[in-house]
Amino acid sequence: MMNLWILNEFLYFPDNKSEYIPAAIELAIILILCILVFNFFRKKARKDLEKTRELEEKILKEKQSSSNQH
Repeated sequence: MMNLWILNEFLYFPDNKSEYIPAAIELAIILILCILVFNFFRKKARKDLEKTRELEEKILKEKQSSSNQH
């Protein structure tokens, strides 16, 4: 019985539904920001992967050329 009373203190459902508008706007803004940040990290990871592959190929070519000289 005590647990229900505690939960009721934190739950608030307004009778006036226009009070939901600021929360919906904030949720939409945060969702858009999350999507933008997620896409930024995906693009950054893709670029870093390409740089790593290029560096790896360069190192392998140098190893092959140095082993061919001996």
